[in-house]
Amino acid sequence: MSTDTAPGVSETRSKYALATLGLGAFAIGTAELVIVGVLNLIAGDLDISVGTAGLLVTAYALGISIGGPIVTAATIKLPRRTLLLLALAVFIVGNLIAVFASVFGLLLVARVITGAIHGLFIGVASAVAASLVSAERRGQAVAMVFGGIAVSTVIGVPLGTLIGQSMGWRAAFVGVIILGALALVATLALVPSVEGSGSGGLGAQAKHAFAPRVLAMLGVGLLLLGGQFTAFTFLTPFLEDVTGISGGAVSAFLLIFGVASAIGTFAGGKFADKNANATLLVGNVVLVLSLGALYLIGSNPLLVGVALAAWGLVGFGIVPSLQLRVISLAGPGGDLAATLGASAVNAGIAAGAAIGGWAVAASGVEEVPLIALIICAVALPATWATRFLKAPVTTAPSADVDPDTAGDSDNTLVTTAS
Repeated sequence: MSTDTAPGVSETRSKYALATLGLGAFAIGTAELVIVGVLNLIAGDLDISVGTAGLLVTAYALGISIGGPIVTAATIKLPRRTLLLLALAVFIVGNLIAVFASVFGLLLVARVITGAIHGLFIGVASAVAASLVSAERRGQAVAMVFGGIAVSTVIGVPLGTLIGQSMGWRAAFVGVIILGALALVATLALVPSVEGSGSGGLGAQAKHAFAPRVLAMLGVGLLLLGGQFTAFTFLTPFLEDVTGISGGAVSAFLLIFGVASAIGTFAGGKFADKNANATLLVGNVVLVLSLGALYLIGSNPLLVGVALAAWGLVGFGIVPSLQLRVISLAGPGGDLAATLGASAVNAGIAAGAAIGGWAVAASGVEEVPLIALIICAVALPATWATRFLKAPVTTAPSADVDPDTAGDSDNTLVTTAS
């Protein structure tokens, strides 16, 4: 009979450690998106256009997608707990640079640095979370990390925007620094040292992290998130122009989506533990149906609200399953692969935003849900096919795992000892 925690980690210690990882993700998620709410203030203060200020969002995304894996590769042999502490310390420094930046170039550099740390932290935190619990609860553990990101969009970003608008954009970054410092202290006190989810140096990890089975899973994630952000990027103008709402009503609809996303992320962790493959497939189907509903009944506010709630529940609810499968399929390359999941997600977000922009320019905002639907529909057969991908078996399965199905398990991370 397996316990709820990994060997040598008490249940209480595990809970506190997972909450700490969620706090770190909350701080990092807030840093990523809070800048959107203060772009106009930054533009005015640094005497640049709002369009130029928007490059700060791009710089952060590039930091995650490209810098995250590079930094992970460079630090692959460091102990996981040490790497978490180092990541949070550099995150704090990066945001301090942003606070004192007097020129746009320096602020841009700060965003690239913190973006790279975002990718590193989420990857390492996911692997550590999975190592803190038994195989049967790894999806829920990973969901604590991504739940921190989801909650930041509901609470951290609006609060940070309010602080920035009332006290200046630099104050928003001071708030992020305080969150990062709290996460650093909590990590030092509450997160135990754990074995990495991968083994060997960079070469050994890369061999497994970039295996075709892992790349196929990352490709599915890119399609699913890219499809969603084709529509989500332009959700506000869609609600205003097609649904016919404005002002506070738009905020209320966005809140519906945000709350549903947070709930879906945590619930998605439980479903990932039951069957990650089925969770991804069902989530993909619901995405197609929700986006189809938006396209067909976009002028009906009540039905749009229902469609947004359904979309929010599955949109980020599939992420724990995606990350769990990526780490599992990578086997000994799990530490490096965990960061690649964040890269794929952000690459999908960037690509989706670009495709959505093209769709708006070519056909109008009312056609955006249809384009998003098509992308998610294209992903559907690929999502179904990933159920046949097998994780590498590098150690003998435990007594709790049927040796005939060990390679198929959605919640078994098959690794070797470091």
